[in-house]
This record gives sequence, C-alpha cells and structure tokens, in this order.
Amino acid sequence: MLLVLAVILVLVFRHDDSKNAAAPSRRGATGPVTITLATAQKGNIGVYLEAIGTVTPVYTDSITSEVMGLVTQVHYQEGQLVRKGQPLIEIDPRPFEAQLLEAQGSLERDTNVLAQAQMDLQRYRDAWARNGIPKQTLDDQEKIVLQDEGTVKNDQGTVQFDQVQVAFCHITSPINGRVGLRLVDPGNVVQASGTTALAVITQLQPITVIFTVAEDSLAAVQAQTKHGKRLTVDAFDRAQQTKLGTGKLLTFDNQIDTTTGTIRMRALFDNKNDALFPNQFVNARLLVNTLQGVTLIPTSAIQHNGQTAFVYVIQNDTAVIHNIKPGVVDGGNTAVTGINPGDVLANSSFDKLQNNSKIVVSKQPLPAASSESQAP
Repeated sequence: MLLVLAVILVLVFRHDDSKNAAAPSRRGATGPVTITLATAQKGNIGVYLEAIGTVTPVYTDSITSEVMGLVTQVHYQEGQLVRKGQPLIEIDPRPFEAQLLEAQGSLERDTNVLAQAQMDLQRYRDAWARNGIPKQTLDDQEKIVLQDEGTVKNDQGTVQFDQVQVAFCHITSPINGRVGLRLVDPGNVVQASGTTALAVITQLQPITVIFTVAEDSLAAVQAQTKHGKRLTVDAFDRAQQTKLGTGKLLTFDNQIDTTTGTIRMRALFDNKNDALFPNQFVNARLLVNTLQGVTLIPTSAIQHNGQTAFVYVIQNDTAVIHNIKPGVVDGGNTAVTGINPGDVLANSSFDKLQNNSKIVVSKQPLPAASSESQAP
C-alpha cells in the first residue's frame, strides 16, 4: 500500500509541474502577434485576357519545282537565314535554253517575213493609186500582213514562255526567312508541279501569335478596337516565367467557333530577338483595358471566409477585420473596394491573427502562412 501511495503522489506532483510549465506558453499565445505590413496604394491596373497561343509565321513557303529536270546545285545551308531573291537551287537549264533559242529563231524569221509583207503592201498601195493593180490584190496583201503579225505575236509568246521556263531553273527565295532542313540533293530529278517540296522557308520577323478567347470577351475587345486602338499582347513561355515579346493585336476571326465558344485572334510581334519560334506554344496576355486610380493591395494580404473576402487593417497597433470586394488581379496586386489608399494592412501571420488582435511590426520579413484564417 505504501508503494502504491508513493507512486500516486509522484504522478500528482508531475502533473502540477506540467501545468505550471504550460501556463507561460498559453499566456504568450494571447500576447501581441508579430506581422509584416503592406500599404494600400492608389494606382492603375490592367485588365487582361489570358489564353494559350501558337506562334504562326506570317509567311510559310513550301517551294516546289515548276519544271522537270536535274538538280545541279543546292546553294542554301540547313537553317540558314536567307534574303528575298537569294539563290537556293539550280536545275539544269540546257534543255530549256535550247527551246528558247529555237523560239527566238522562229521569231526572227517571222519578223522578217512580216517586214517583207509590209513592204509589198506599200508597193501595192502605190500601184493601186496609179490603177496599176486590181483592188483585190491590195486587199489580199493587207490580210497577209495581218496574218504575219499574228504569227509574230505567237512567236513572241513562245519566246516569253521559254524565258520563264529558263528562269524556273534558277530557284530563289521569295521571302526573307529561315530555311528548314535540306530536302533535295544535287543529282536528284525533280518533277514539274510536283507535290514534293524542295525547300521550306518561314518568315521570322515579324511573326504572329494566334490565340483564342471566350466569346463573352469579344464585346470588350471590339469596344476598344472600334476606335482604332491597337491593343497590347504579351507572350510568355509555357511556364509563364519569361516574357518572350510584346506585340499588338492585329485582327480577329470573322466567326465564333460554335464547338468551343471561342474566337481566334492574331497578334503581330517584331521578334527582333528571335525569341518566338514557329509552332511554339506560348501564353498570351491581351491588355483589354486599364483601370485608373483604383485602390491596390498585395494579393497575399487578402483572406477569405467562405465567399467573403477580408483584410486586417492595422489601427492603433490592433488588427481589425474589414470586408472587401476584390476586383482585377495583375502582377501580385489586386484592385479592391472597401478600404482606402493609405490604409495599413497585415501581410503575414494570418494563422495567429484574430479580430482586434494586438500586433507588433516585424523588422524582418516573415513568410505568410500557407493557410487562410477564418473570420471569428
């Protein structure tokens, strides 16, 4: 019995000691909360539409051969930047040059035949004026001249056609851009009007981004563009960490896609640094409007209790709950109503704050709590 009584006394004393040790921590929990501050500012904030887009060249040229022949030279290097008119591929021109020479010979012969017929016509006119020949002979000669003129025009057309065929043997770049991988080698025989591309060139500067927005947003865009305003579009990488370029909204499609309820839009970028690459997926941000003179606070200062948004306004070293109505969010800031510019807000330690909690301002930035506090 004595042993049992001793054990009970020991347990009682330990329980009293633990209560005394816990008492200071409970008292500390009701003391001031250390927080960092943020101040509501008056400023401007952009209203953006965000969408996934695809980089699309203004021009993409798949070059095919207009004549059948043997490839003799390939001038371009894979991935090379080429200028408009720069030589790309040579096709053996000798068969076409021979046809051109033959056509030029026919033209020269028929031109002289026409000249002789015109000389005879003038002689017949002089003879008919002196009643030296019948009128029928003069009329026949006039028609012969017209026939010869037609023959000469036909020869001229043949010469021009053959000149074009010779020109087709010297393939040049139709645009400024970058050449893709080599698709043909010297010694290959190409076909006239074939479907196989000899080279593919894409224009890189300028370049466009095509993206889709919800049809409900079309009215806001139209309201701006009707007055000739060029809306700004920013393009970010897939992770939305790096801005790849800033451009202008060029146009939008003439109909809404009924299957998705969206409309396609095209923005133009100068792409001077080649950050945008054809067929690249990007995140597009279309600046539709800019709100002027609104109250801005850090988004991290806003807390939620169900559907109600609130902030802790610091008044006389006390955190007081104020309900607010959040609006546009951009760049870590949110436009709100319900507080005034200049109000000082709590921006950390939300897991410890309650309405009318006493606060102490931290001299070192504290990380905000991951969980949102609830209104008491």
